[in-house]
Amino acid sequence: MTEKEKMLTGEIYQAFDKQLVAERDRAKAICFQLNQTCPTQRENRQLLINTLLDQESDAWIESPFNCDYGYNITVGKGFYANHGCTILDGAPVTFGDNCLLAPSVVIATAGHPLDSVERAKGDEYAKAITVGNDVWLGANVTVCPGVTIGDNVVVGAGSVVTKDLPANTVCVGAPAKPVRVID
Repeated sequence: MTEKEKMLTGEIYQAFDKQLVAERDRAKAICFQLNQTCPTQRENRQLLINTLLDQESDAWIESPFNCDYGYNITVGKGFYANHGCTILDGAPVTFGDNCLLAPSVVIATAGHPLDSVERAKGDEYAKAITVGNDVWLGANVTVCPGVTIGDNVVVGAGSVVTKDLPANTVCVGAPAKPVRVID
């Protein structure tokens, strides 16, 4: 099994495998181009976004934006990421329609072993993240590996999402927890 296959199936893999490094280099080169393209050059920016995500979309991503691979990110209609978004997409990251990400949101599928020897060897794992429709992630929200966020969820600024969040809720804190139901 290749390191990429291990990564995509959630197993421990070596992140510095040649193929994975080359694929990250490709994504980082596209992110660099996107981040250097004037915000008013919407057509050029859209081409770069679609190339990075390997899908046709109406996604709007403000600079700076960074990700690991791009091809593991799927966005629905009306996706918007504000300045400073980082998506570590070793595993699939799926956004429903009308998702809004405030500045400095971090979506991280990547994790590392707790054992320091394993970690020092470069071992890593990745767990998929799913974000439903009509979700708003406030400024500086961090979403951790393996989380599912339900439809119509608002996550308050500075929250850390470590567990699944139910639909139609406002969630805040570290770890983020529902504090209110949205009617």
